[in-house]
Amino acid sequence: MNKIIVTGSAGFIGSAVCIKLLERGEDVVGIDNHNDYYDPELKQARLKRNEKYKNYQHYKIDLCDQNGLEKIFKIHKPKRVVNLAAQAGVRYSMENPLAYVNTNIVGFALILENCRHYNIEHLVYASTSSVYGANTKMPFSEHDSVNHPLSVYAASKKSNELMAHTYSYLYNLPTTGLRFFTVYGPWGRPDMALFKFTKNILNGEPIDVFNHGKHTRDFTYIDDIVDGVIKALDNKSSVNINWNSKEPDPATSSAPWKIYNIGNNKPVKLMDYIQALEKTLGKKAKINFLSLQPGDVPDTYANIDNLKQKFKYKPSTTVKSGVSNFVKWYRDFYKI
Repeated sequence: MNKIIVTGSAGFIGSAVCIKLLERGEDVVGIDNHNDYYDPELKQARLKRNEKYKNYQHYKIDLCDQNGLEKIFKIHKPKRVVNLAAQAGVRYSMENPLAYVNTNIVGFALILENCRHYNIEHLVYASTSSVYGANTKMPFSEHDSVNHPLSVYAASKKSNELMAHTYSYLYNLPTTGLRFFTVYGPWGRPDMALFKFTKNILNGEPIDVFNHGKHTRDFTYIDDIVDGVIKALDNKSSVNINWNSKEPDPATSSAPWKIYNIGNNKPVKLMDYIQALEKTLGKKAKINFLSLQPGDVPDTYANIDNLKQKFKYKPSTTVKSGVSNFVKWYRDFYKI
């Protein structure tokens, strides 16, 4: 059976993608470095879900371990790769930019090299809505320029898109990049707003709300994200589609390369998101309003027409349902 490597397999999105693939009988090889950017015990708990399946194998290594990574490719000879391992977080990238260079750029280069040398049929990798940076035209479209990132995190992910295009062009490696828009849901990351807000509200502590609550976000539920990732993975014909564009677009080159937005296509005001959480918790938040943080963008809104057209992608989870599902998981996991 053709094996699939999933990097970041103990992460929020990576673990969920693994489980979906495992449930349909795929042989999955997971890679994760289990770093301490946030609670490693949460990562270990996610991993236990993966390891319930006999068709799962796990390696605890860093993407920058060149020899270790190559050994995994050599042993397992995967046909497809999903690269979800990354140093995430816009704000942390201001404190520790080199962590993003190491994992997101050097690590990704090693993924590309192994995909090239081991004849991978399709590489799907995570990008981010943060690449749109200072753009103000809404909704964000894949046609838009992404030349003005506002954080090292965003710059590192844009570099992934450029590196993937080069490898696609030079080595005929099919690659698909997915620009995720504010993913949330059960088993999420503790550094993200929903996790922080839930914890503080339950503890009676104030929540920090930046930009004085004037953010809007295209919140996308984890199940909808996973659905899009797997649809893209299953279809290497998703690459090399020419778009009509007024500006030169790398997608019109001969490279088997493509970029898609993957979001909910329904931006929500941050204060409405908080109100949905308050209603689910049955408790009002104490709010500490703050200015816009460096690196943050005021609004995100995904144009997902291309993903809909190619894969019939249709996100279906409302914010009300998604927040409720997260709170139920949070109470269960932390026994509250």
